[in-house]
Amino acid sequence: MVQFGIKEAFEIATAEAFVFRAPAHPPVRTSFGVMHDRPSLLIRLTDVDGVTGWGEAWCNFPAVGAEHRHRLFTSFFAPLLRGKRFQSPQSCFASLTARSHILALQAGEPGPLSQVIAAIDIAAWDLVAKRASLPLWRLLGGQATVDVYASGIHPDEALQVAKEKSREGYTAFKLKIGFDKDRDLQALRGLRDMLGTDATLMVDANQAWSPKHARMTLAELSPYNLAWVEEPVPADTPWQTWRSLAEASPVRLAAGENLRGEEAFLAAIVEGGIQVVQPDIGKWGGFTGCLQVGRKAIEMGRWFCPHWLGAGIGLTASLHLKAAVGGPGCVEVDANPNQLRSLLGDPDFKVEGGRTTLSDKPGLGVEPSLDTATPYLIPIQQG
Repeated sequence: MVQFGIKEAFEIATAEAFVFRAPAHPPVRTSFGVMHDRPSLLIRLTDVDGVTGWGEAWCNFPAVGAEHRHRLFTSFFAPLLRGKRFQSPQSCFASLTARSHILALQAGEPGPLSQVIAAIDIAAWDLVAKRASLPLWRLLGGQATVDVYASGIHPDEALQVAKEKSREGYTAFKLKIGFDKDRDLQALRGLRDMLGTDATLMVDANQAWSPKHARMTLAELSPYNLAWVEEPVPADTPWQTWRSLAEASPVRLAAGENLRGEEAFLAAIVEGGIQVVQPDIGKWGGFTGCLQVGRKAIEMGRWFCPHWLGAGIGLTASLHLKAAVGGPGCVEVDANPNQLRSLLGDPDFKVEGGRTTLSDKPGLGVEPSLDTATPYLIPIQQG
């Protein structure tokens, strides 16, 4: 929780957005689509005292997602922020959520609007922590060291990528599956044989299976001693079906990146039997929403494992989120190459023994290298 006596009020002078795109070599493949580049939408808030805060929105899909959310920010949210004083990041989050409620219904875009609000919330918390001259993890009462895992490993490159990440200090690895069952299982067998029984191994089906298919496949995954199976069925599958799968599964079920709102997460845990809770801080909630979800998950005996597959600000925010919540679980670190992770985040990010340690610098502790990242900056024409 926020330390006693910290003044969280702030007044915003400027609110800006930046879109970046870097080539993806190789492309990032999931069961439902391919990313041919790595996008990032950053939000910068500057208060009347010149203190800045940075946030990042989830914007991987569709291919024009970053530009679309940029326009949502500049046309709708920025005017609601400039010149406004908020008592806290929570009050800013509540205000923006209320002000955009009818627009979300009218436009049918609750997801993109929530993603922009999440980025604003991250920036607000970064700003407040800098004003307090504290690292955000400490402002929120957390510990600096966080468990992490290497994510986004494709079956075709699984052994090579896992070997590289193991050398970098990772001890937990997540394989993407949901492509072809024989290829998926071959890659999984290879990983378990290479990594040994001590390594933590998970799989992510990216919503690829029907409930019937999932039930059969979950049984086949049992011999590999998996920590969890992520999104075996679509996120909007009825919770009764999720619970039935969870009760029959020999492996924990994980989900959360495609949920919005505390009520949805509570339903996932209580009605769906989700044992590994994975909100995406840039997709819904920012710190304000995801802190509550994380604390509720730990209170109810679940693992809390923030999802992230973007650039550096969002990754750093996810690490601070987990540091603040504590409890069992680890943070996702994309194993695929992404130049925007270091240019727009921590260039000195390191993993030792499956863990990373956050800095003592104020706020998120990172400042995007905008000058260096200029070749990847996408000019957005308004109007």
